[in-house]
Amino acid sequence: MARRENAELSVEEKLKTLFQLQTSLSAIDENKSLRGELPLEVQDLEDEIEGLKIRIEKIQNEIDEFQKAVSDRKADILEAQTSVMRYKNQLDDVKNNREYDTLSKEIEFQTLEIELCNKKIREAQQKIKEKMLEKEKNVNDLEDHENELDLKRSELDDIIEETRAEEDRLKIKVKELETKIDPRLLASFKRIRKNARNGLGIVYVQRDACGGCFNKIPPQRQLDIKMHKKVIVCEYCGRILIDPELAGIKTDKPGEEKKKTRKRSIRRKKDEE
Repeated sequence: MARRENAELSVEEKLKTLFQLQTSLSAIDENKSLRGELPLEVQDLEDEIEGLKIRIEKIQNEIDEFQKAVSDRKADILEAQTSVMRYKNQLDDVKNNREYDTLSKEIEFQTLEIELCNKKIREAQQKIKEKMLEKEKNVNDLEDHENELDLKRSELDDIIEETRAEEDRLKIKVKELETKIDPRLLASFKRIRKNARNGLGIVYVQRDACGGCFNKIPPQRQLDIKMHKKVIVCEYCGRILIDPELAGIKTDKPGEEKKKTRKRSIRRKKDEE
């Protein structure tokens, strides 16, 4: 049924419907532009917050590893101290120099092991201190980002709420208009609109030029546009062209402006004479 209605539309009706569709879509675009960069800013903040949370978790894992290393080294120190005490007690019962030398070396080795463990503990504690400062900075950044995100979201929600009713109405109108347009023509219009910088898929002739790229349109082509016999596109930018009168746009005719200027100049000459 919809296809039959589309087929029955004249070129004039197709162009009118397309222009109405463009007007509605431009109004939706304008509402979106009111939001400006806010949606992107909100998205960027959300991404940064997620990154900060991952970073904080990673730093905390590193702190936990260093703390475990400190705990392990302290356990090693206790074990080494126990060994030293045991070896020192055994020194009292040695029977020869060989046993004495062996025990002395073990005591020396365990003492060096204790010193090494203490050194590693100091290094780990320094790393923990650095990581705690890094974590604190990231936590503060996270808090600042979350506060900023709350403000941006609130601002964005207010703008969306203000334009929601109008935008919903326009979207309904767009769907209704799209059902009236031939699918192939609609697809072409959407493709043109997508590639156009300003989102205009159909434009009216302004001062003998394309309303999209502002390149001059030859007189014969302008005549064809006014005849409404076929859909004509700009040979420079590819946008669909429509006669301003058909689009319901009032424009000053260049010829009339020239005549007015000419009359003024003639009057000036007469006054001078």
